[in-house]
Amino acid sequence: MYLKIIIFIAFIKFIRNGDCQIHEFPSYFEFGISTSAYQIEGAWNEDGKGENIWDRFTHEYPNRIADRSTGDIACDSYRQWENDINLVKDLGVTYYRFSISWSRLLPTGFSNKINPAGVRYYNNIIDKLLQNDIEPMVTLYHWDLPQPLQDLGGLTNPVIAKYFRDYAIVVYTLFGDRVKKWITFNEPWSICLSTYENGNHAPGIAMPGIGCYLCSKVLLLAHAKAYHAYDKRFRKTQNGIVGITISTFWYESKTLSEKDAVATERALQMNFGWCMNPIFSNKGDFPKVMKDRIEFVSKSQNFSESRLPTLTPSEIKYIQGTYDFLGLNHYTTRFIEEGNLTPSQVPSFDDDVGVKMEVDPKWEKSAAHWLFVVPWGFRRLLNWIRVKYNNPLVFVTENGYPDKGELNDEARIRYHNQYLTELLNSINDGCNVQRYTLWSLTDNMEWSSGYTLKFGLYYVDFNNSSRPRLPKSSASYYKGVINNRSLPNFTNC
Repeated sequence: MYLKIIIFIAFIKFIRNGDCQIHEFPSYFEFGISTSAYQIEGAWNEDGKGENIWDRFTHEYPNRIADRSTGDIACDSYRQWENDINLVKDLGVTYYRFSISWSRLLPTGFSNKINPAGVRYYNNIIDKLLQNDIEPMVTLYHWDLPQPLQDLGGLTNPVIAKYFRDYAIVVYTLFGDRVKKWITFNEPWSICLSTYENGNHAPGIAMPGIGCYLCSKVLLLAHAKAYHAYDKRFRKTQNGIVGITISTFWYESKTLSEKDAVATERALQMNFGWCMNPIFSNKGDFPKVMKDRIEFVSKSQNFSESRLPTLTPSEIKYIQGTYDFLGLNHYTTRFIEEGNLTPSQVPSFDDDVGVKMEVDPKWEKSAAHWLFVVPWGFRRLLNWIRVKYNNPLVFVTENGYPDKGELNDEARIRYHNQYLTELLNSINDGCNVQRYTLWSLTDNMEWSSGYTLKFGLYYVDFNNSSRPRLPKSSASYYKGVINNRSLPNFTNC
């Protein structure tokens, strides 16, 4: 096994860091743009919408948001949705990825009460998109759990998987005659770690080394229930497809040593493979290296059993293969070295993984402390997915660059041009990538960063009550890429 890991890492290092070839995108390849409900809609308590965990979190703990802001108004897209669709149309994309607010549709979180204003709002968006030949690509859950469900224990309570299935059935029933691409969850890895490991995201519950694993099992079962519900009740009549979006860095071995190669594989499996393996692998279940490591560490900490919940044989079978595509969110890369494998007595996810993560000081920085510009990592990740998971259909559902809101955003243009170059190279390598979704349409409420980070192609003036949008240079760049179906020749190689 270790020899295979070393050979693969050695092979991947021979993939050149950008081939400096300017070539066109395949005819089947599609470009899109993305947003999420809480980050843009606003109208947090209007027209029958219920409270969600981010409403509660930002109101009760303003000091935990970088600029003490909320999504109460955000981009005001609840009122300006037509204007936003016009921006989407102007870009020339073929699809628009957005999410439905569970609380706007089902104010209490339960399926017995449907909010007519919420139904009307999303019907308007879907119909307007289709009138403009733009396909709606809908995410069911983008981090905004209804607060009443959080009051029951949130995503660590197994019953939430059933309530999510009920919610999904309502959405399929209401909109599935027109929506043909569904994403169940956006970034289960981020949901579970940011919520239950470090408490940085709503509802802000830090349960290191325990809560994140409970959360992951609930999300996997909830995803599988929503997938099977579509498969059994809607697929034949609606002819759509269902996937999940999983996020990951690329993890690159710092050296070709065996110990760093093993550490890198462990980092990949315990971060990305954590949710990939149960759904996309031939055997299902959590990665073996993850199960073995957490069981070992748990026993050394005097737990009676592993802190990683067991998936039963029936659950493994139920979850395995529940995908029509992989939604992939990718932004950046880390170097990996073997860490201290002697367990701490304090449980934590980082201690379980047991690696050192580093960045190269030469890598270009962004406005976000965590995002460095490492385009070659994108290609290596896509090739690892191709080899490890039998080359599934991949839709890149997020890739973006944060700055402080410059209208002449040359750094964002460079970032996207370099990452798109590596995506093209991966397609030439044989990777089955068919969509690229840029994050994001507009500057928006970036969760615990508030409005301090800007990812949008369109600048939003959040100090102006009318929330005007202004195109950045990157909007023209992306329009040009889509229109020409090729990249301009200023790519850094």
